[in-house]
Amino acid sequence: MLLTASTGCALTVLDTNVVAIVLPTIAREFHASFSDIEWVISTYVLCFASLLLPAGAIADRFGRRRVYLIGITMFSVASLLCGLAPSASGLYMARALQGISAAFLLAPALAIIGHSFHDPEARNRAWAIWGSIMGLTMVIAPILGGLIAYTLGWRWAFYINVPICTFLAGAVVGLVTESNDNAASRLDPFGIIVFAVFMFGLTWGMINGQAVGWGSPKALAGFIGGGVALVVFIVGERAQSRPMLDLSLFTNPRFLGAVWAMFAYAASAQVMASMLPLFLQNGLGRSALQAGFSMCPFAVAMLVFPHIGRLLERRMSSAGILTSGLALVAIGNGITAWGAAILTWPVILVGMVVLGSGGGLLNGETQKAIMSVVPRERSGMASGISTTSRFSGILLGFAMLSGILATKVRAWVNVSACGPACQHSSTFADAIVAGDLPSAVAGLEGPSRAIAVDYARQAFSHGFSAALLTAAGLALLSSLVVYVLMQRAD
Repeated sequence: MLLTASTGCALTVLDTNVVAIVLPTIAREFHASFSDIEWVISTYVLCFASLLLPAGAIADRFGRRRVYLIGITMFSVASLLCGLAPSASGLYMARALQGISAAFLLAPALAIIGHSFHDPEARNRAWAIWGSIMGLTMVIAPILGGLIAYTLGWRWAFYINVPICTFLAGAVVGLVTESNDNAASRLDPFGIIVFAVFMFGLTWGMINGQAVGWGSPKALAGFIGGGVALVVFIVGERAQSRPMLDLSLFTNPRFLGAVWAMFAYAASAQVMASMLPLFLQNGLGRSALQAGFSMCPFAVAMLVFPHIGRLLERRMSSAGILTSGLALVAIGNGITAWGAAILTWPVILVGMVVLGSGGGLLNGETQKAIMSVVPRERSGMASGISTTSRFSGILLGFAMLSGILATKVRAWVNVSACGPACQHSSTFADAIVAGDLPSAVAGLEGPSRAIAVDYARQAFSHGFSAALLTAAGLALLSSLVVYVLMQRAD
């Protein structure tokens, strides 16, 4: 039963990280813009993050096993539609459906595990096994993505989910018993819609900001709409007697610090599972297969360091581990940014290991820190807040860092002397950002082509370095914020 529920959780992570490896391949086949590529990731995570809280409430009310089976079926159908997508826009529309179904995979799977293990020792062992499975998934996903892109083509990154879901559904029918909570909180359609509008507005603003200008009507409409939706959401939740999100929890400085640590970890470290494969292929010129294996130092560090964190608990407080983890993430991002700027693999490798080490400490500690400061009867809502803050961090972090990357690449191309390729600098820059190098150097031969390829990789690395420095700044500032909040709580 534990393996059956954990597999559903792992599918949601596996899909995100496998797709990150094949994104440049998708860009080349569809001649897609960078905005299209961003939406392939963002629509999935947007729908996923927006629906996690209501998906948990629906599973508790209508039956966790039933909702889990519905989620598996929806995920299988959505994956098939992704694989059959005829265009980039068709792909990210199917990804939206896949994100919706992923929420109805993860939320009931977590609830099934939580409901099935009552003894504290058994529950701790179950969550430790679950964490190991999720960690192994992070290691396997980039390698699997590289192998799929190399041998079968990018569409099989989605097709492969169909047989897995079929097998998983059979396991659920045979192994998982139905359970529900008659006292589950009622649904909050207003909160669900307004929160989704808030997330969509910010994502829309950041993606269109890099594409058509940060002061453009499109970008400003997204930022203003998202800001207004956030205010409406807060006012609406405070006015309800039984809200989807109890904002009174955030009056506890320790809870607020732990939630912010989760968000910052996701936005500056976990997001690199999607960002680093783009750099390895578009900046260093590696194939999808090579990029998949190159992700191993980062992924292995993310797998190992939660166990190091458990050893550190004997000598350090939760606040100390959170603060140290964010500081490590800042250092790792800074080292990787330096390596990207000088295009030196050993420096990049060291940075990825340090970044993954900090991320591993946080991955193990953030959930525990959030759950340890709320009453037991509020654990369901606290878990939903934790998971939502994680995926909101991934979504907004990816949109923000991708926007910085694209803006810096275009600025670098505009001021550099890159020869014949830069005669149409905007087209050249757009193709570089999207990872469509063949289109960027189309029509060039001989030395001119080689020079243009070199400039394209330098431009992408320059933009990626700027994005990493931004992530480093966010992690460092968050380390200080978390320290202050935890000290205040003490």
